[in-house]
Amino acid sequence: MDTASKNKTAIHEFFIQFLEQKEQYETRITATYLEDIRKHIESDFSLNMTELHTIACIGEQEPINVTSIAERINLSKGNTSKIAHKLLKAGWVRKAQLNDNKKEVYFRLTPVGKKLFAAHDELHTKEKQRMYEFLERYNESELEFIKRLFGDMVDFYR
Repeated sequence: MDTASKNKTAIHEFFIQFLEQKEQYETRITATYLEDIRKHIESDFSLNMTELHTIACIGEQEPINVTSIAERINLSKGNTSKIAHKLLKAGWVRKAQLNDNKKEVYFRLTPVGKKLFAAHDELHTKEKQRMYEFLERYNESELEFIKRLFGDMVDFYR
């Protein structure tokens, strides 16, 4: 086997290992994160990451309707509507209407929804900082290559 083939094999194996470790990491961090959020709000709740990302989307864009939420987080409108109804029922979001459009329903966060949004934002800030610290080991040209590689991988999996 030539060097290029050996390198491709090694890259593929590292990629598979990376995906497995990333999944394990996300499982751990999600459990820890959801437990940490429970400490920030004074209620028992059942919330998954998709619902939390819906809260984040609403917090970033409010007021926002179901169609826009679905487009931003890449879910069907039906699924987004179910999630919005659950969040509404739990008291994390509220319905709103704009003065110039009484027909369309928009969503805004309630005060407890804003606490969840802030906790979620804090987690993303910490994860971003963790990634930046990791990338400090690479020089400028290596960072350019990594950027190109990940951009190409995004396109590959589209």
